[in-house]
Order: sequence, then C-alpha cells, then structure tokens
Amino acid sequence: MEAADRKRLLQEMVFARRFEERTAEAYHHRDIGGFLHLYPGQEACAFGVLEQARMGHDYVITGYRDHVHALKCGADPKEVMAELYGKETGSSRGRGGSMHIFDVKNHFMGGYALVGEPYPLAAGLAKGIKMKGTDQIAICFLGDGANNQGTFHETLNMAQLWELPVLFVCENNLYAIGTSLERSTPAHDQYLRAQSYKMEADQVDGQDIDTVMEAAEKAVDFVRSGKGPYFLELMTYRLRGHSMSDSGRGYRSEDEIKQWMERDPIYLFRDRLVEEGVLTADEFEQMDKDAQQHVDDEVIPFAENSPEPDVGDLHKYVLSDDDSCAMGQIAGGGK
Repeated sequence: MEAADRKRLLQEMVFARRFEERTAEAYHHRDIGGFLHLYPGQEACAFGVLEQARMGHDYVITGYRDHVHALKCGADPKEVMAELYGKETGSSRGRGGSMHIFDVKNHFMGGYALVGEPYPLAAGLAKGIKMKGTDQIAICFLGDGANNQGTFHETLNMAQLWELPVLFVCENNLYAIGTSLERSTPAHDQYLRAQSYKMEADQVDGQDIDTVMEAAEKAVDFVRSGKGPYFLELMTYRLRGHSMSDSGRGYRSEDEIKQWMERDPIYLFRDRLVEEGVLTADEFEQMDKDAQQHVDDEVIPFAENSPEPDVGDLHKYVLSDDDSCAMGQIAGGGK
C-alpha cells in the first residue's frame, strides 16, 4: 500500500474513533436514546477487511455494533449521526436507531439487533450474487457471541454445501456482553468450528491492521475466485463496555484492560507510520484535531438541526405501501 493510502487509512480510523466517542457524549446528554454499542478498540477489524474489498460493489452486513462498518462502506457520517438522534434525515429516517443503520446505495445491508441474525441474510445475499453470476461477494461481520446461535451452524453448513461467495468475519472480542468466551463456549478458537464444516478458515491478530489486511486479502481473493466461503477470525478487544449501560469493568480485570489498551489498533498503526517515516507526531495530532472538528462542526450540528419524523408517518416504512396483502387488504375489495 502506498504511503498516502496508509495515512488516509489511519485518518479514517481516527475519525471513526472520534465519531464513536462523540456519540457517547451525546448519549449521556440524552440527545441519543435507546441502545448504543460502540466500537473503540476494534477499528482494525472493519477497516482492515473492508480496505481489501470493493466498497459499493460487494455487500456488507453486520450486527448491532454497526456505525463504523457503515462509515467505511461510504455512509454519510451526518446521516449516521442523524439516525442515532432519531431524525428524519437519518440513514433509516430515524426509525431504526443505532442498531439499524442501513445504506443500500453503498451496499451496506444493515446492522441487526438480533444476535446471529445476519448469518442467514449474508447467505441469502451470496446466493443472489451466485445466481446473478457477478464477481461480487458478501461480507458478514459478527462477534464471537453469535457463534452459539443455531443460525451460525445452519448458515455455515449451507454456505459450504452450496459454495456461496461469502466471507464470514468473526470479531472475537472475548466476551458475549459480560460473559467470557471461556464460560460460554467449549471451543475457544472459533475458526476451528468453521473448519468442522470443511470451510477454509484462519485466525489472526485483529489489533494490527497490516496483519488484518494481509489475511483479508487472502480471504477476499479466495471467495471472489469462486472457491466458496471463508471464515476469518480476528482476535480483538472492545475498550468500552458492551453498551452504554455497561462499564465493562465488572467482569474484566484492570490489568486485562490495561494490556489491551497498550495494543490500541490506532496507536499501533500510528507508531508504525511514524517509524516508517510516513507520518510525524505533529501530523497525527493535527489529524486527530481535524477529525474532532469535523464531528463537532459538521456532523453533530446536522443531526441536532434536522427535523423529527412526522407523527403522521408513524406507520410508513413498516410494511410496503403498495402491497395490498401487507396492508391487510384482500384482492376484490375485502379486508
């Protein structure tokens, strides 16, 4: 990767971090309601994998920790923030909130609240791609906690049997909400579970973006070449709690958190770029300030000043407006 692209990639990660931290402030100020699951600490996963995919061409789907995946896919940060604020200008017109970011024009097929729900949806996307005969792939991001759902096993079995063009990315942050992997799952290495379905699979460090990109390039090439699905496990860590109602302290030791903070993916990448002579410490400081200013001066004001959804539209976007069956009407005038 060229030096300019490496610097651009770090800039994107820094912006995502500032975006997420600002949403936490807005939540505490009660500008954002409902649920909020933040991504700091896991940035190398989304950015490393999607950097190797074709944004706007391939399809991406994920769970409820979805803001940063949407941003990397090309979603407008202002629309994502407006969605969190529940505004009409949001990416889902303010009806979905944090766990339901959606941006069809950039092929970001959504975040989903139900654990494990995206697995079969990703297989469906991949089946559609295969039927169309294009070179697109579907990429499904989920956490390790989703792998104990029945959808995981059913989907991996079917995806491998049908040789579907889908890349499964397991962001293994070691905890399913507050339950450690050791307490919930006999098989700790998730990629081995995928291999039991005869699926190509690998496990790498999810904090080092260069390692992630190298593994993702191999995985994406494998899937795009028509060899079938691939399962990539990225070992990572969320620096915050599971959601805003969780401090993340009650079930993790301070020593453990400190050890992972020393492997913050943004600072690991920053230090490498400084060492390579691509970036100076002053340039990074300015990059960080610019990201914060972008969020404060453009993203937040857009969300704050956008209109609320019209109460008269309460039933819109729930069911199809032009489908008589969906509207409870029977052909011929009945109800």
